[in-house]
Amino acid sequence: MSKKHPIVAVTGSSGAGTTTVKHAFQDIFRREGIKAAFMEGDAFLRYDRDEMNRAIERAHAEGKCVSHFGPEANLFDKLEATFKEYAEHGTAMVRHYVTEENHEQFDQAPGAFTPWKPIPAGSDILFYEGLHGGVVARTWTRRKMSPSHNPRVIERRSAREDNGVDVAQHVDLLLGVVPVVNLEWIQKIHQDTYMKGYSPEAVTDTILHRLRDYIHFIVPQFSLTDINFQRVPVVDTSNPFIARDVPAPDESIVVIRFREPAKFDFPNLMQRIDGAFMSRPNTMVIPGGKMQHAMEVICTPLIHELREA
Repeated sequence: MSKKHPIVAVTGSSGAGTTTVKHAFQDIFRREGIKAAFMEGDAFLRYDRDEMNRAIERAHAEGKCVSHFGPEANLFDKLEATFKEYAEHGTAMVRHYVTEENHEQFDQAPGAFTPWKPIPAGSDILFYEGLHGGVVARTWTRRKMSPSHNPRVIERRSAREDNGVDVAQHVDLLLGVVPVVNLEWIQKIHQDTYMKGYSPEAVTDTILHRLRDYIHFIVPQFSLTDINFQRVPVVDTSNPFIARDVPAPDESIVVIRFREPAKFDFPNLMQRIDGAFMSRPNTMVIPGGKMQHAMEVICTPLIHELREA
């Protein structure tokens, strides 16, 4: 962590809603006159699209699994070193993963990387959006934890002992954005079949192959986050593999869990967010359509604290 060069990280699976958080923070930074440097998690993928496809084929042939969630396909050590460099010096190297949406901007084919370049000088804060903003993992190993132990303590201890990776230690404000798993699968199936042209069978196979990495490298991050935003549909998603549509925001609620509830004025927050109520002393529930507004209301004072520090 760094008082002089703070880092805000939003972590969550693909399609979880991390982009909504990014928009909320862009509004906060603009209103508060904060110069932010933005970093995408895809920049720290180990392979470009063609290389990843070949790596998956090799792994399948060997009876193994490689996914975008796990260490074999990511530069976890590079991500930690980048956060550490920014926290200490306010500098870092970034690149972009080229997609169908931004390939004209970068004048490169989708699936490639742009060259590494230094972030713009003089930034006040680093904002990360991606899969692994709070990842803590032993180096190149997979680990099954006992449910009777504290994952935050165990994972951090094992990472230190084995010279592993602890990205979360460098983050000043860590936010988790995660839908319930059936909703996440519906979003994945809908996105890959209707937007990318994959067959439902191929998408289902991808979900199954990356489930182990999801359990070991995505889920544990949500025990380390300062605030979690979990979207829960209020329509039937019991069989995500036959769902025709992705539930709309107004067909959902968002469950917000605060790791340190004593820091927040919940009566004030509920007054400012229509429809909000407390389900537990550390948990607020809001209408799904209020998610971005709630993020701005909740997180603006936290950004003030980072800036003043």
